[in-house]
Amino acid sequence: MTAPSPPPLMVLGTSSGVGKSLVTAGLCRLLRRRGEQPVPFKGQNMSLNAYVDEDGGEMAYAQAMQAWAAGLTPCAAMNPVLLKPQGHGSSEVIHLGRSVGVSRAEDYYRDWFRAGWLAVRRGLEICQRQQGRLVLEGAGSPVEVNLQARDLTNLRLAQFLRARCVLVADIERGGVFAQIIGTLQLLRPVERPLVAGLLINRFRGQRSLFDEGRLWLEQRTGLPVLGVLPWLGERFPPEDSLDLLERQGHKPKAELRLAVLRLPSISNFSDVDPLAAEATVQLDWLLPGDAVDRYDAVLLPGSKQTMADLKAMRAARMDERLQQYVAAGGVVLAICGGLQMLGQHLHDPQGLEAETSGDMEGLGLLPLVTRFRPGKVQRQWSTTTTWPEPGQSCTGFELHHGHTTPSAHDVQPLYTQPGLGWVSPCGHVVGTYLHGCLESGPWRRHWLNRLRSRRGLPPLPTAVGDHAAQRDRLLDRLADALAEDVNLEPLLR
Repeated sequence: MTAPSPPPLMVLGTSSGVGKSLVTAGLCRLLRRRGEQPVPFKGQNMSLNAYVDEDGGEMAYAQAMQAWAAGLTPCAAMNPVLLKPQGHGSSEVIHLGRSVGVSRAEDYYRDWFRAGWLAVRRGLEICQRQQGRLVLEGAGSPVEVNLQARDLTNLRLAQFLRARCVLVADIERGGVFAQIIGTLQLLRPVERPLVAGLLINRFRGQRSLFDEGRLWLEQRTGLPVLGVLPWLGERFPPEDSLDLLERQGHKPKAELRLAVLRLPSISNFSDVDPLAAEATVQLDWLLPGDAVDRYDAVLLPGSKQTMADLKAMRAARMDERLQQYVAAGGVVLAICGGLQMLGQHLHDPQGLEAETSGDMEGLGLLPLVTRFRPGKVQRQWSTTTTWPEPGQSCTGFELHHGHTTPSAHDVQPLYTQPGLGWVSPCGHVVGTYLHGCLESGPWRRHWLNRLRSRRGLPPLPTAVGDHAAQRDRLLDRLADALAEDVNLEPLLR
């Protein structure tokens, strides 16, 4: 007879952005150290930072990171409902890794609740086959009273699974006592016993100064404060582009300065995390109207609405700035939607990318033509590079609408796999469909060394590991912090 799985745990938050995703990832890594098999799960997520699993299923990147923390291969069932905002109050709806439609915000809970709950149930069935302990992440606040009746991912799920919940509050934002007391007061009587403990996150300074506050909370709520986590300086992929404002870390000893365009519909910005982790690279996030001429390279990240973002760039005259920058010898690296913008023409006869059907001129920096058509390309790749150093191993995934082809012969394929990327003859303009291309340590260093040689800087070693190994070390450090500062026994017993 198969032994029963241990009771699920759930990480709730007093609001969005309190650190639920990282606490869940750290908890997964810590449970794995204790000999358990944690299985991460988030019923519904809203994010433009996505990942594609081995079966081509689309899921939030945060749940992929939690899977890595748990020692598992990411699976779209871990995030069965994904909402991807695409402007004008609408979102693409993805169930179990596949796009199933588009919904306006005011219609979502009326039209998609039943199908969403069925997707959540199906995702749970798949994840429970792992025979481990489910570690659930909530979304936003669990007590949005106007949405509780149609909740897909917080207390409905906790009740359904009889999960033991920890409530996380962010002391950095201020008002931590009101956050906790207010959240608990709004819980219904049947929900209140689900909360087994409290966790204070992002505390700065001497933690003994919070001893009195900790005691007050325990006496007032009857719940143990499981721990007070310090402010962690490590940078992890955020859930939404608003958190990019927290990613402007200054590196006094940086030797290269790179710019990333913060497009209105930016997506998959976790692609640039490997560059941010390079000690010699200063990464700045720019708005479409900002100057680019002082940077060693400009990066165009992915976009949920390529043509709309291209239109916004034109309105800010960023197209002219980039064209002048490249004409003066500047370097551009573009990924996915950014690649499509680099080309000469974008054709969208069915209005898949634009509010109305039609065509648009691209930036003209690579001789490429993109045609949008129904259906989304979702698949993982393992390929080798042809430039700047042939034969480098590169893995990643495609996730896009549209099919891109060269319109001239003077553009070099970037990979041995056709149709994944191209580079200009001089090597100054590079476009790729491969999300995660910068994770390859050797390829990233070869590209950076081209930039360094232009500045007269010595080359960096290229015999380095991939970014996944560094991410794994960061997850270990996160688990170390939890092990040191959080008492999980009231949650686990």
